[in-house]
Amino acid sequence: MHLSQLKSGGVVVRVDTTTRLIPGVTIFDLASEAIRAQRSLLSVIPKGGEEVDLPALAAQGKLDVPLRHPEPARMFLTGTGLTHTGSASARDAMHATEGLSDSMKMFRMGLEGGKPAQGVGVQPEWFYKGTGVQAVAPGDPLTSPAFALDGGEEPEIAGFYIIGPGGVPHRVGFSLANEFSDHVTERINYLFLAHSKLRPASFGPELLVGDLPPDIRGTSRILRNGAPIFQAEFLSGEANMSHSIANLEHHHFKYATFCQPGDLHVHMFGTATLSFAQGVQTEPGDVFEISAPEFGLPLSNPLAAGREDATRPVAVSVL
Repeated sequence: MHLSQLKSGGVVVRVDTTTRLIPGVTIFDLASEAIRAQRSLLSVIPKGGEEVDLPALAAQGKLDVPLRHPEPARMFLTGTGLTHTGSASARDAMHATEGLSDSMKMFRMGLEGGKPAQGVGVQPEWFYKGTGVQAVAPGDPLTSPAFALDGGEEPEIAGFYIIGPGGVPHRVGFSLANEFSDHVTERINYLFLAHSKLRPASFGPELLVGDLPPDIRGTSRILRNGAPIFQAEFLSGEANMSHSIANLEHHHFKYATFCQPGDLHVHMFGTATLSFAQGVQTEPGDVFEISAPEFGLPLSNPLAAGREDATRPVAVSVL
């Protein structure tokens, strides 16, 4: 089952090729009700609803991020890196040093201990991107700040989680994600990684309910004036990862601050495919397109440039 959400309200339920619109609800509402009732998400979705043309809705820019919190400050965007087989090569090239870089060391730690047969495995790299105000809908622009040195795509899978009573995380589903980052800033010094991640990210259009397939093979493209300037396969799913999903989830939700009842978390699981690693320089107007058959419709967003006046020094008011 796949779920999509309209910006104007209402949830689109897709089972195979059949789609129906449930008006007047959100996926957050439905998932919260399932948690309260201790039932499955499928069991609380109302019956009926008119048939709709999901690709047409997407083309018209009517689809939103699959899951939003009604209070954006309670929606947290986070992720992990160096989690996929081959993901260390591009990072290592940016952070080259004599001997093994810290990136390569962390990647090898994941290979050796990221998929424990039982118990807790090694912790991954972790980063923070912002709150729900940074979550961009399919088709809407990913805006690179005026002070940024680069704006590049990162095709990933994201998990959506609502924290239930007692601080228990509940996974609602998975979607495609573009974990948009500033790789030039990161390349200057790996300690700038935290700065490079404070950017918007896009999700959707469809939420896959259920387990994540073990072997996901998708495509990442960049279009300029309608023609591709970059196209590459991206791999995800545990068959292509150095960490298990369960291990990544544990190391995020082991922190009590991330287990506050009612909060929403969107956690991105990393990638091994970057156009930046192949020398691509993006420009405003370029369109990022991320697709994988398991997730239905592709995730597409144009690149936009932030306002120039954002580069002026920030003046802090003293009370």
